[in-house]
Amino acid sequence: MTTPSLFGKALPTRVVIREMGLRDGLQSIATIVPTAAKLEWIRDAYAAGEREIEVGSFVPPRLLPQLADTAEVLAYAQTLPGLLASVLVPNLKGAQRALEGNAESMMVPLSASHAHSLANLRKTPDDVVADIAQMRAERDASGRRTRIEVGMSTAFGCTIQGQVDEDEVVRLVQAVLDAGVDTVSLADTVGYADPAMVSRLFEKVLKVAGDRLAAAHFHDTRGLAIANVMAALQLGITRFDASTAGIGGCPHAPGASGNVAAEDLVYLFASMGIGTGIDFDQLLALRGKVAQWLQGEATHGSVWRAGLPKTMGVPA
Repeated sequence: MTTPSLFGKALPTRVVIREMGLRDGLQSIATIVPTAAKLEWIRDAYAAGEREIEVGSFVPPRLLPQLADTAEVLAYAQTLPGLLASVLVPNLKGAQRALEGNAESMMVPLSASHAHSLANLRKTPDDVVADIAQMRAERDASGRRTRIEVGMSTAFGCTIQGQVDEDEVVRLVQAVLDAGVDTVSLADTVGYADPAMVSRLFEKVLKVAGDRLAAAHFHDTRGLAIANVMAALQLGITRFDASTAGIGGCPHAPGASGNVAAEDLVYLFASMGIGTGIDFDQLLALRGKVAQWLQGEATHGSVWRAGLPKTMGVPA
């Protein structure tokens, strides 16, 4: 097997796709998926080869009833060998619940947009950085080894604030690293990014974070998610967030439509000879189930409609 390359530059030979549908995908959808269906979703995703899944969020059920069963869903996911199940935690109380559930990884959202941070968490970005330092102290005091990842949302712009300064993103990344987080990821929450923006910002953050810049999270609001994935891939990023059926959004970011579809990413990487460990046929079968569970809700993606070219298979 030849090493994948683009414009003469070698690309990674293997990547990880982290499934976000059970959290990011469901949080903006009115339909409440039954717990049994969520467990089936995790079981089928695992059988298809997915090994990282964000299974829910520890937020008050009155705010997001779609995710009220996160503790139960997390407990089930932890029974599957080799599966990294993460949860989103917006504050110290959420982090405490994640630690009580012995979560292996927790994602803490931090908006680079001041306006979005106030709308989403009612706190400034620097207030959230202070909270993150408390979460790190709480984690250490608990004796748990739960990984703390900060997801830098609205890193490429915001529908409320507009432009987000790249130097502010870099400043906040440095601040959370100083606060003791394990990794950071950059998110195009509202689909404003283009490949040039992605290359520029990731290069700046890589100088600060190095290998602690762990993942990229792109929404396909304007059809550029795949192109943005490629821009990050060329810089050596090998973990990408995606949702089955391309569902997702942010309740406090107007216009934030779905994540890049997991099926489209698996096809992209397979077509270039980059392994994901995910079986395409099984993933498409899961997509069909998700679409049934979410009847009446918008789903996205391209490959499920067109199918694979007759000229290729999709090795895992």
